[in-house]
Amino acid sequence: MNFYTNSDPVLVRLRMQVCSVCCILLVIFQFQPSSAHNDFYTSIGQMTDLVYTEKDLVSSLKDYIQAEESKLEQVKRWVEMLDSLTSTAMQDPEGFLGHPVNAFKLMKRLNTEWGNVESLVLKDTSNEFISNLTVQRQYFPRDEDQIGAAKALLRLQDTYKLDSNTISYLVDLPFTHTPMSAQRVRYKNPMTVEDCFELGKVAYTESDYYHTQLWMFQALRQLEDGEESSINKATILDYLSYSLYQQGQVQRALDYTKQLLQLEPDHQRAKGNVNYFEQQLEKQRTESAAQEGTKQEEEMDPVPERNKYEQLCRGEGIKMTPRRWSRLFCRYHHNNNPFFLLGPMKQEDEWDRPYIVRYHNIISHDEIEKVKELAKPRLRRATISNPITGILETAHYRISKRRATVHDPQTGQLTTAQYRVSKSAWLTEYEHPVVKTLNERIEAMTGLEMDTAEELQVANYGVGGQYEPHFDFGRKDEPDAFKELGTGNRIATWLFYMSDVAAGGATVFTDVGAAVWPKKGTAVFWYNLFPSGEGDYSTRHAACPVLVGNKWVSNKWIHERGQEFRRPCTLGEVDR
Repeated sequence: MNFYTNSDPVLVRLRMQVCSVCCILLVIFQFQPSSAHNDFYTSIGQMTDLVYTEKDLVSSLKDYIQAEESKLEQVKRWVEMLDSLTSTAMQDPEGFLGHPVNAFKLMKRLNTEWGNVESLVLKDTSNEFISNLTVQRQYFPRDEDQIGAAKALLRLQDTYKLDSNTISYLVDLPFTHTPMSAQRVRYKNPMTVEDCFELGKVAYTESDYYHTQLWMFQALRQLEDGEESSINKATILDYLSYSLYQQGQVQRALDYTKQLLQLEPDHQRAKGNVNYFEQQLEKQRTESAAQEGTKQEEEMDPVPERNKYEQLCRGEGIKMTPRRWSRLFCRYHHNNNPFFLLGPMKQEDEWDRPYIVRYHNIISHDEIEKVKELAKPRLRRATISNPITGILETAHYRISKRRATVHDPQTGQLTTAQYRVSKSAWLTEYEHPVVKTLNERIEAMTGLEMDTAEELQVANYGVGGQYEPHFDFGRKDEPDAFKELGTGNRIATWLFYMSDVAAGGATVFTDVGAAVWPKKGTAVFWYNLFPSGEGDYSTRHAACPVLVGNKWVSNKWIHERGQEFRRPCTLGEVDR
């Protein structure tokens, strides 16, 4: 006797249960968030997916509203009809029902039609919208993205010396030095009181009371200008007074706390703070005049390089002398390559020491789009090389008026951190002919061997995306920086600019004062090492925060191995 026939009801139920479990697991795995969608704020390119997501949700919500309005319209017509009918009936109920048609219709309405109305009112038209929202929520940004975007605004505010009002109302940016300065900021969307308050809270949680004060004051100003908001004035004053106190501005903290008590006389914390602030002011009056005159509104950056970096990002800082400037030229360059003899490339000197050159029209629009198409699905949070282990690690950051620090894994002491806010992907020449073509073009222009170079790295910068001052080559105290590659140190850097940037995003060399602005279709090239193999410390550079726009770049790090006859070694340690 066969106990496993299809007609066995127990087996049928068991199979149905197994199928149900499998379906549930399939749905769960299908809607698990992909790791590729983490850290949205670090890549404008990937963030564009969110625009389509939100548009889809808006369309779904509009459909829901339309369905609700249609349902209410039907109910409204029914009510209006019955309102008129019942008003007539109430004048003479017996006379009204004396007509047999009216009696029949009353029975019909109460027995059938009111049931239909009940079903219509109970009909749930939100199922489709809720279902769509539930699916899309799997790919929503997380708290880290919102906080990261907020910190980016604070970073931009510091780097480009923007006041809160300029950012909040998106007035024309005060830049006249950038190549893109003629462009006006498009797609303006002013910040609300809630937005300013949220930005201040992010700074507050980071113990960054300087930015807390700036944005709580901006929220207060917009609220007092008549903007409607769910945030009440007392809450803003509470944060504002505390942030002022933390910066040593006790008198202003006391003034705002008294304003808070006028709004909420029973605010217990404010009452205690008033007494405490008054005691602190009395204590200050007894101190010396020098201590009274000390200003603590803003800490000075103890690292001169930070000042240079921000000045260069704003188009300020060191300027090349006319004598040196006169030695920079533009030329047609073919590097004795047969392919470019008939169609040489336009080469422009950007700087003399270190020697930085720019190639114009070196990459076409179609090539750029193909590279972006290949890279975008694989963009991951950009990494930096750990100077001790040589392992690539994610570059975390924090925002403060203080120079942010990290623990040196070797000494345990706090050292200056390097930050990189972008996403990147690596492309090999075997993936698509365009990558191989670009590698060949770089080799033709530089005369350097590409077989030992790193793969083409494509990077897209996020909100306020930047890469703070760093060297591309490994220093003497980093002997294992590129050991796993086995191709020696990074002898040179080639950087493609694959987009124009409306404001910000320059590549700056902090030691020498050079600033190279992004221009789509161009590339810059420089040597990181002298011919002797010693590192050129004047090549220390950084990518400035992107103020407005979307920055795409791709770079090729060229290594020493294979260049012995292409760039022979010199006797002098720093001979160029």
